[in-house]
Amino acid sequence: MKLIIDTDPGVDDTLAIALAVAIPEVELLGLTAIFGNTFVKQSSRNARYLLDFLGYDCPVAEGAALPYGASDYTPSANVHGDEGLGALTTVPEIGKNIDETAAAFLVRMPAKNAGELVVCAIGPLTNIADALALDPAFATNVKSLVIMGGAYAVPGNITPHAEANIYHDAAAADVVFATKMPIVMVGLDATMQTLLTPEDFEAMAVTSPKVGGFVRDISNFYLGFYRSVGVFDGCPMHDSTALLACLFPERFTFEKSGIKVALSGDDIGDTVADASRPEVDVAVGIDAKWAVEYAMAQVATLD
Repeated sequence: MKLIIDTDPGVDDTLAIALAVAIPEVELLGLTAIFGNTFVKQSSRNARYLLDFLGYDCPVAEGAALPYGASDYTPSANVHGDEGLGALTTVPEIGKNIDETAAAFLVRMPAKNAGELVVCAIGPLTNIADALALDPAFATNVKSLVIMGGAYAVPGNITPHAEANIYHDAAAADVVFATKMPIVMVGLDATMQTLLTPEDFEAMAVTSPKVGGFVRDISNFYLGFYRSVGVFDGCPMHDSTALLACLFPERFTFEKSGIKVALSGDDIGDTVADASRPEVDVAVGIDAKWAVEYAMAQVATLD
C-alpha cells in the first residue's frame, strides 16, 4: 500500500511512523508536516530526525504553521514535551525539507499514483484542506483519507466535546468533511480502546532495544500526562490506530455517517452526525487486543 502520513510528531506519531516503516505491506512515500503537538518547524525537524533514526529515506514536506484564520498557535507541550518527543530537550536538525509545500506534495503524489495512494492524517487537517483548495482533484485521486480525529459517540479529550486534532483547526476539518472524498474517521471511539501499558513499553524495549527503547523513553512523559488526567492504565495508540485502519479495516467496526464540525461556541471542534453531508466511515470499535499485540510485534522487527 502506498502511503503518505500527514503528521505533527508527537509521541504517538513516533510509534505510528515506526509502524509504517516496519510493516512490509507499506510503501511510505513521504511525510507532510503540520502544526499541532509542536510548531510546524519542529514537526518537520522531528519527522526528518525520526526517518534518519529509523533508517528510512523518504521526503518531508513542511505545511501549514497556523490554523485557518489564526494569527498564532500554542502547541501541546504539556502532553508531548517542549520539543514534541517527551522529555527530550534537544532534537538535531538532520537533512532538509523538500522544496515543495505539504499541500503541493499532497496534490502531486496522488495525481501520480491515482487511486493507489492512501493519506493518513494524524494531526490537524489544515494541510488536507489546503491540498483540496490547491487542486479539488486531490479528493478523487486519493484512494482514501484516513483521519485520526474526532469524537463521535464519546466525550472529547481537549474539551468535553472535541478531540484535539479537530479542535486545533475546526474550520479546516469542516472543509474536509464537506467533500466527497473517501474518508475514514478513526477517532476517540476506537483509539481510547487501545491502551499501551508501562509494561508494554518495557516489553518493546526488551525486544527492540534501539527503536522500542526510544519509544519507551519518550512515552514516559506521555504516560505521565495521561495519569494527570485520570487515565492510569496506560496511554492510547491514537495515531497508530489510524495507521492500522489503513491496512486492516476488517479489524474495526464502522458506522456510516455524514460529519459536520461545530465552528463556534463551547462545542467548537465537535464532530456531529449530519445526514446532509457525504457519508464517511466512522470507526466505533476495534479489536484492541490484536492492535496492541500487532504494534508491539512490528516494533520488534525494527532492530
